[in-house]
Amino acid sequence: MMAFFSGAQRFLWQSSSVVASHFTPTRFTSTLTSPKLFISGLSRLTTDEKLTEAFSPFGQLLEAKVIMDRASGRSKGYGFVTYATVEDAEKARAGMNAKFIDGWVIFVDPAKPREPRPPQQPQSQPSGAGFTVNKTIGWCG
Repeated sequence: MMAFFSGAQRFLWQSSSVVASHFTPTRFTSTLTSPKLFISGLSRLTTDEKLTEAFSPFGQLLEAKVIMDRASGRSKGYGFVTYATVEDAEKARAGMNAKFIDGWVIFVDPAKPREPRPPQQPQSQPSGAGFTVNKTIGWCG
């Protein structure tokens, strides 16, 4: 029985060193192709000014914008920052990802290009009864 355990121990020792050699850490290479970053996880209280203040130490910041809800006027919880160079954006990404702003942990990712929106449907005309037709739901007033 003891021979089994010593053999198993030797096997585990050898296999763990093989596994460790296959998964050696590699240096992260930049994936940024644009100097624009997407910032998620923002507090509802974060403003453009606070975003500018937090991201300006990493380089020449061209724009910092918190996206606001049109109806409520409150932050949607995300925003964008744009730097003069990709290198500055990479420094900001490394320095600010998973950091706190206004008590919330933010995440910094490369911004993706905006996808084109489908063409808008023409507005339906009100019927004689004062109701409008919503083609996706039915009648609404």
